[in-house]
Amino acid sequence: MSFADAPTLSNGLVRLERLDQSHRADLVVAVRPGELWRTWYATVPSPEGMAADIDQCLAEHAAGRLAPWAIIDVRTGSAVGVSTYLNLDPSHRRLEIGRTWLGRRAQGTAVNPATKLLLLQRAFEDLGCVAVEFRTHWHNHQSRSAIARLGAKQDGVLRSHRLLPDGSRRDTVVFSILDIEWPAVRAGLTARLQPPQQTC
Repeated sequence: MSFADAPTLSNGLVRLERLDQSHRADLVVAVRPGELWRTWYATVPSPEGMAADIDQCLAEHAAGRLAPWAIIDVRTGSAVGVSTYLNLDPSHRRLEIGRTWLGRRAQGTAVNPATKLLLLQRAFEDLGCVAVEFRTHWHNHQSRSAIARLGAKQDGVLRSHRLLPDGSRRDTVVFSILDIEWPAVRAGLTARLQPPQQTC
């Protein structure tokens, strides 16, 4: 089993399919509300750049450097975002979940925790990872909060880690979940996805 494989993964809320050009039209629709590609601290493809972004993911997948998935909302059957495994390091049993974006309408719903549950379950239970990383821009407070809510712990900040196309410098915040933490993280994510209990 390769870290770069991208098999279909599913639960009652989302289905993760290997990303390909058949998802492009849905992803263009998903990215338009809020013009997410204009967010300066996030890397999200524009509608016009979506096909090229998918091609780049597929090229990296073919080279064994990345495992890309389209995130399908099972209620609508439409692709609402993308997530990948990257920085694959099977010799040390580590990988990063990243290059993730969700359309505005899917943000704040159960789609993100349901997606992360599937990706973390594969990483720890199928691939035998000892650690899974998440990285985000220092100024992306929404992403940092979402990662912390998963149960990940902040490892540190890589200062001036990247030079961005606009000339600014990205300080990268690094989080991780360890294999020994996975049972508690899994329980927390599973509880978040349960329907609310009705009271009398």
